[in-house]
Amino acid sequence: MHFWLYLFAVCCFLIFYNYAGYAILVVLANRAGKKKRDFPRIQDQQLPTVSFIVAAYNEEYCIARKIANSLEQDYPREKVEFLFISDGSTDQTEAIIRGSDGVQSLYQPERQGKSAALNRAVGLAKNDILIFSDANTILNKEAIRNIVRHYTDPKTGGVAGEKKVLPAANGKDQVGEGEGLYWKYESFLKKEDARFYSVVGAAGELFSFRRSLYEALPHNIILDDFVSSLRVTQHGCRVAYEPDAYAMELPSFSLQDEKKRKVRIAAGGFQAIGLLKPLFWFWKYPRLSFLYISHRVMRWAVSPFCMILAFIANGVLAVSGAGTIWTVLFAGQCLFYGVAVLAGARPGLQKKSKIIRLAYYFYFMNYCAVLGFFRYLKGGQSAVWEKARRAEMA
Repeated sequence: MHFWLYLFAVCCFLIFYNYAGYAILVVLANRAGKKKRDFPRIQDQQLPTVSFIVAAYNEEYCIARKIANSLEQDYPREKVEFLFISDGSTDQTEAIIRGSDGVQSLYQPERQGKSAALNRAVGLAKNDILIFSDANTILNKEAIRNIVRHYTDPKTGGVAGEKKVLPAANGKDQVGEGEGLYWKYESFLKKEDARFYSVVGAAGELFSFRRSLYEALPHNIILDDFVSSLRVTQHGCRVAYEPDAYAMELPSFSLQDEKKRKVRIAAGGFQAIGLLKPLFWFWKYPRLSFLYISHRVMRWAVSPFCMILAFIANGVLAVSGAGTIWTVLFAGQCLFYGVAVLAGARPGLQKKSKIIRLAYYFYFMNYCAVLGFFRYLKGGQSAVWEKARRAEMA
């Protein structure tokens, strides 16, 4: 029985450390360290030139809104070029881009995937600061200005913006509230990670880095944003976090769409772990390795499997009569997973309690990570990105 007891204890510790323990350590270190740096507003004549890049595929429903939102940025127009790339689109996306003033189309008929599209866009970009944004997001007007102020620090190689999940129309939101709560938690972690040293992986909704640090990506990369931003840190630079530059997007259209998206992200996460092996070298990147393993590697490769092992170990201890406490704990686990599975089958239950929403999304996220692992092992994930269906705006 000692084996099962130790297995259960170790798994529970690792899960707690991944989701809370490491964050507690980082917060304590930040509070004991130097104060947060304030960046004054830069005068227009001193602002750097920027290349703003949007990759789109079959986004006719939102691309006009994205173009209008981009051109409304509070930034001198002469200092920013807007590059829109819609390789292989079969709807009206490219026609809308070509018919819009103020933006440049980089279309080609072959669809090779997002990494290939971004490589080509960067090669044609004219400016030293690159900003990337997804086609289905809306940015606040000060986003570009708030991002570039971080580059006054020569040690800053990139900047991650914040993602915000908007409410869906008519209350038809199967995943949005859980996803929104999760991204609030992620935003908190990114803020603390950046203060400790660096953001460990920017999200594609809005991120930026110096063109001199960009490394062309292989065309089979799934999480181009994650890999690109962490490659920046391998040059000895940090990725800053800017919560006042944010991208707003709608949640997935349905649970099935969100599952498809999360499984793809998890498969890409395992691929990225293999590509970023140098980040395990603690002696070279002590702070970065600590954050990367604690926040990212464990999220994909440790916690989901620890949840399974903890459940099995607890079940063995309960059945073997090791003590009443194990029966109570196992009953608690069964209740947790039972409520989560039921909430997935009947989404209306999630509206009754925030605890139910959190339980479901936590289970759902880790379930998708396990599925993503097996998809990665099978090599069945194409890097040619798939357009995710999104809910309608409230």
